[in-house]
Amino acid sequence: MCWVTITILIVAGLCGASLGQYNEEEDLAWLQYYLRQSRVASYNYVPYYEDESPPYVYSYPAAPDTEPEPGPEPQQAPSWQCPQECDCPPNFSSAMYCDTRNLRYLPFVPSRMKYVYFQNNLITSIQEGAFDNATELEWLALHNNQISSDRMGKRVFGKLKNLERLYMNNNNLTKLPSPLPRSLRELHLSYNQISKVPSNALEGLENLTALYLSHNFIFEMGASLKGLKSLILADLSYNHLRKVPDGLPVSLEQLYLEYNYINAIPDDYFQVSPRLLYVRMSHNSLTNQGLSSNTFNSSSILELDLSYNRLQKIPRVNTNLENLYLQGNQINEFSISSFCSVVDVMNYSRLQVLRLDGNEIKRNAVPPDAPLCLRRATVIEI
Repeated sequence: MCWVTITILIVAGLCGASLGQYNEEEDLAWLQYYLRQSRVASYNYVPYYEDESPPYVYSYPAAPDTEPEPGPEPQQAPSWQCPQECDCPPNFSSAMYCDTRNLRYLPFVPSRMKYVYFQNNLITSIQEGAFDNATELEWLALHNNQISSDRMGKRVFGKLKNLERLYMNNNNLTKLPSPLPRSLRELHLSYNQISKVPSNALEGLENLTALYLSHNFIFEMGASLKGLKSLILADLSYNHLRKVPDGLPVSLEQLYLEYNYINAIPDDYFQVSPRLLYVRMSHNSLTNQGLSSNTFNSSSILELDLSYNRLQKIPRVNTNLENLYLQGNQINEFSISSFCSVVDVMNYSRLQVLRLDGNEIKRNAVPPDAPLCLRRATVIEI
């Protein structure tokens, strides 16, 4: 499913934050305060093609536009309740902003805090017990720092039973933090130095909906995704994977595996995810020998990107597919049976966009029954 992009409701100062719903009066007051202060920064994670516009966005619904009832002017919290290195807005007493201040350490986090921002600093370590006092934390932003795995306490997130979003992208991590709170909904670990994800690394994260692990050095995922019962989006692009993860969650809708070294996909691999809509596997090493005849014959997939691989034939796809990207392969024939097993008035493909440019197909090689099979197509590039 596709969500409408909403950019004005993004957490102030959080360059990598996702959208969330705010239902409490306190949260609405905070939002208004920061809109007035013009400190809102947007972050929309939208993987995209080179030279192409993204056809979809992954985001959360917007908060209501209603104004909260007028209340008494909040009092400034005593200085001891907010570290002097940080900013604790009076209209949003559960948030603490310590971002972009050249900090080399983590200040003390008061117990009332739910949203804490330490991004864009020079922090290299997280000491054991750093967040033990702040057990109500829901959002924790630590991205764009210099944190390394060997300088993190063994259970720094162990007591954060309400944590929903953890941002640790753009650091120096070599492995996934562990243990992680079971309450997590989003985990951002892109742009690190992680090389392996053990099968039990994400165990118990049944509420996780979005996993960002792009731009690492991961060569193996094992079955780490299989038990994530709520996972909607998995971004494993720009890694060193030579095989697809062992098993996908039933709930998965978006899978990004572009810029890896994958050369084969097991038969019926995508059938276990009946909600899967978008699959991107461009810039891999896929060959027709590594695919079965039904690998991509999934009725749920609407967009499939197999560009810049080593395919010599068009793989068979389901008639429900709407966008197929095959440019930059070695395809030398236009086989209409890849799209329609039977071609007649009642049987046709729903394909709207087909890109075959940068292959070895000649323009006059299009079969005469192509217009009947591909009658919905608005773009065919050869």
